[in-house]
Amino acid sequence: MMKIGGLQKISLIDYPGMISAVVFTQGCNFRCGYCHNPELVDPRLYVEALSEDELFAFLEKRRGKIDAVVITGGEPTIQRDLLPFIQHIKELGYLIKIDTNGSLPEMLNRLVELEMIDYIAMDIKGPFEKYTSVTGRRIDIAKIRQSIKLIMSSGIPYEFRTTVVKSLLSPSDIHEIALLIKNARLYYLQQFIPTKTLSRKYRSETNYSFDELALMKAGLSDNIEQVQIR
Repeated sequence: MMKIGGLQKISLIDYPGMISAVVFTQGCNFRCGYCHNPELVDPRLYVEALSEDELFAFLEKRRGKIDAVVITGGEPTIQRDLLPFIQHIKELGYLIKIDTNGSLPEMLNRLVELEMIDYIAMDIKGPFEKYTSVTGRRIDIAKIRQSIKLIMSSGIPYEFRTTVVKSLLSPSDIHEIALLIKNARLYYLQQFIPTKTLSRKYRSETNYSFDELALMKAGLSDNIEQVQIR
């Protein structure tokens, strides 16, 4: 069974151009201190999981009123029952967007090959040499690189995105990330908001202003088709 930590019944922003519901999965293999969903990452903070039956009943009722389902986390690709879960949702007629950290390209590849997803959003945590310090875990960078390549060659609409935490990432780091995803169709620079975080120390973080992010964005257009700030 899927570990579902929450459901946002309607969203106008999580799936580009679509009205969606957002499913939050419990569990993550990263420990990014600035994560704004600690209740989905730290098992001590888990709430009682929503049952699949309850979720499917909701989606059945909303057919024709919602276009898509966004599956986020946590990290959805670590869920053992992700494939049959998505298959059930697809059978109800919904488009599927998945949010991922890219650490399990094997699962992403299966989803792509089986034509089970319609949009992919992957977080790029930082330059490869900073992944351990940013995520709090020893990461197999070869898998991150594989996921980037897979997503860009999949033929499926996608976006990459980075939450730009000032104490972790410099403007030169953002430029380096842009080189890692050179020729990508869409890259978001996400302003970090120091509110609810996995680690308390980030709640007093001084963040980059939108003007500072705009300066970073201006230097990326040679490598990426479209860069946006949010």
